[in-house]
Amino acid sequence: MEKIFLALPGNEILASALAKHTAGSIGRMELRKFPDGETYVRINDDVKGTKVILVCSLDYPDEKLLPLNFLAKTAKGLGAAHTCLVAPYLAYMRQDRRFQKGEGITSTYFAAMLSQFVDSLITIDPHLHRRTSLTEIYSIPTTVIHAANKISDWIREHIDNPLLIGPDSESAQWVSSVAVNAHAPYVILAKARLDDTHVDVAVPNVEMYKDHTPVLVDDIISTARTMIETIGHLRKAGMRKPTCIGVHGIFAGNAYDDLLSAGAAEIITCNTIEHRSNRIGIDDLIAPIL
Repeated sequence: MEKIFLALPGNEILASALAKHTAGSIGRMELRKFPDGETYVRINDDVKGTKVILVCSLDYPDEKLLPLNFLAKTAKGLGAAHTCLVAPYLAYMRQDRRFQKGEGITSTYFAAMLSQFVDSLITIDPHLHRRTSLTEIYSIPTTVIHAANKISDWIREHIDNPLLIGPDSESAQWVSSVAVNAHAPYVILAKARLDDTHVDVAVPNVEMYKDHTPVLVDDIISTARTMIETIGHLRKAGMRKPTCIGVHGIFAGNAYDDLLSAGAAEIITCNTIEHRSNRIGIDDLIAPIL
């Protein structure tokens, strides 16, 4: 089946790489706003009978959801045989229960919306800490790809004598997997989140790793507060400047610059969200599934 890739803004590089890997083509489309703020979409290729692959990482999802919905429905209305959403970063995964009285369980609501207008979904390391599978909330076929081995490979090739530092107990299994494949020891932070932008962390037994290079790893770097607080503890312990690695680099506000200013030696992310920190490619993981 012919594959046509439609790249939403900010996803052009990844879409081009995937098209190259799969001998697909980049579809021509128009996506713009009317003066009153409404969204205009047009697909300028014949998509009848094709597999239309919408490439859209869902960081800052609220502004992307409606254009994505319209494009998917337009493709189906024009006769596409299948619509697949490649969303390397999948939003609305954290609020998976009511932490406080009256809260909405938005991960469930978001999953229901996406399931209504695309036929399948491919994503990278979604935030599944309190769920075991996307099938718990998505009613369409979903494929989850893991970047751990890619990160391990990068660490082995670029970091001398690394010590991996994980953000919290929920990440222990993932961090231990990265560490084993990178042939490196690891420690897990003791972390208490105070609010959306403040955390309190402790780095256990770090003094015994003075001759190691700290590598802070996390699935998502959003405000970067956990990493910034950790760097402060490492500095007090006389450790080397750390490398900070994330699967998904959201970098809310000034988080990227703040992390560098705090003392990160370098910041590395996978190319799930287009950013200047992208050093670890995941397109070759996605392509075989398409």
